[in-house]
Amino acid sequence: MKLKEYKNVNEQVYFDKLANGLSLFVVPKRGFQKRYAYFATDYGGADRRFKLGENWIDTPMGVAHFLEHKMFDTEEGNALTKLSANGASPNAYTSTDITAYHFECVDKFNENLETLLSFVSVPYFTPESVEKEKGIIAQEILMVEDDPDYCLYYGLMKSLFSSNPMRDSVAGTVESISGITPDTLYDCHKVFYNPKNMALSIVGDVEPSEVAAISQKILPTEAGEVPERDYGAAESPKPIAHSFTKEMEVSLPIFLAGCKVRPAPQGPESLQLELVSALALDILAGHSSPLYIRLYGQGIVNSDFAASFDSSAGAAYAMFGGEAREPERVFDEVTKEIKRLSDSGPDPELFRRIKKAALGASIRAFNSFESISGNIVGGHFRGYDPFDAPEFLARITESDITEFYRNSLITDNMAISVITPPE
Repeated sequence: MKLKEYKNVNEQVYFDKLANGLSLFVVPKRGFQKRYAYFATDYGGADRRFKLGENWIDTPMGVAHFLEHKMFDTEEGNALTKLSANGASPNAYTSTDITAYHFECVDKFNENLETLLSFVSVPYFTPESVEKEKGIIAQEILMVEDDPDYCLYYGLMKSLFSSNPMRDSVAGTVESISGITPDTLYDCHKVFYNPKNMALSIVGDVEPSEVAAISQKILPTEAGEVPERDYGAAESPKPIAHSFTKEMEVSLPIFLAGCKVRPAPQGPESLQLELVSALALDILAGHSSPLYIRLYGQGIVNSDFAASFDSSAGAAYAMFGGEAREPERVFDEVTKEIKRLSDSGPDPELFRRIKKAALGASIRAFNSFESISGNIVGGHFRGYDPFDAPEFLARITESDITEFYRNSLITDNMAISVITPPE
C-alpha cells in the first residue's frame, strides 16, 4: 500500500485501489486499543434512477434504506448478533447519498472485519424475510411521519425542490416500499455494492498489509460497472413554494428557513464550498454572532437556533431555524442581516475568531476514529481529501464569505417551513 503523510496534522494514511476496484484506506494509530472499521457504498436514498449498460432503471423510493436493513441477514443467522458476540459494537446507516456499515472493537479485529466484509458483500434475501421487513419499516415510517422535526425538514425540502430526490424521505413511504421484492434488492446490491463503487476505511493499531489481505480474500475479485445516476431536471434557484405550515403537537412553533445553493463540482471545489458555507453561516447565525446575541437577549430565539449547509444528489442548500414564538419575525431579522453582510462583509475580528475556531475543530476531528473514517470515505466519494481541510480553511478570505452571502443567500430564493401548536 502507498503511504501519504500529513505533517500539518501529524497523520499518516496508507491507501490503495485493489484489483477489484475497492478503495482502501488505513490510518494507523499505534498504541491505541480501540480499532474502527467503516465500509461504505456510494449509494443512498437519492439513487433511485440509474443507467446500467444502455438501459435506464427506476427503483422504488426507500430501496437503499431497505437494503441496509436486510444486509445483516445471512444464511447462518444475523451478522449483528455475530459481531456483538465477538466483542464488536456494530451499526449502519443510510443517508441521501451513502450507505455505511461500521463497528469498533478492542479484540478480534481481523475476525470482525472478515464478518463485516462477508455479510455486506454476500446478499441473502428470502420472500418471507422481505415481507416481514416491510411491516417493520412501515411502522418506522409511520412513527417518523408523526415527528414534528421530520415534518418540518421535509416541509422545507418539498418547498425548495421540485424534482430532486433530496425532497423525499430516505426511508420511502409505506406505499413505495410495498413494491420492493427480493429481486429488487438483489439487483440494486449487484449494481451498487460492487467493490468499485465502495470504500473501506480502517483506523487503529492495525497492519495495513493484513487489512489488504483480508479484503482481497473476502471480497469479490471482479470490479463491477459503476452506474450513471439521474437526479432529475436541473433545479431553478427559485423555490417551488415560499412557505409550508402544519399544526402538530409542539409546545412552541418550530421553523426552518432555507435557500437552494448552486452545488460545486466533484473535487476540491466541493470541499471549498462546504468550508466557506460553514464559516458564513456561523458568522451569520452562530452562537457568537451579533444576530444571535441580539435575538437571544430579546427572548426571540433560544439556544436551539442554528444554521447548517448540506449537499448531495447534485443539489445543495443552506438553512437556519429553531424554536420561536414568531418565526416570521426571526426570518425577517435574518434576511436583514444577510443584506447587511452582503453590503459590508463580515466583521474582521469576528471572521478571524470564527475561522480560528473552525480550524481548531477540523484538527480536533482527527482525534475521533469515527470522524476520520467517515470523512475519508465521504471525501473520497466526492473527489477530495478531507486532510486538506485545515489548509483550505487557512486560505479562505473575508471576500469569499461576502461572495457567499451575495450569490447564495438570496432572499427571493428562500422558503420557510413552520410547525405550530394546534389552535
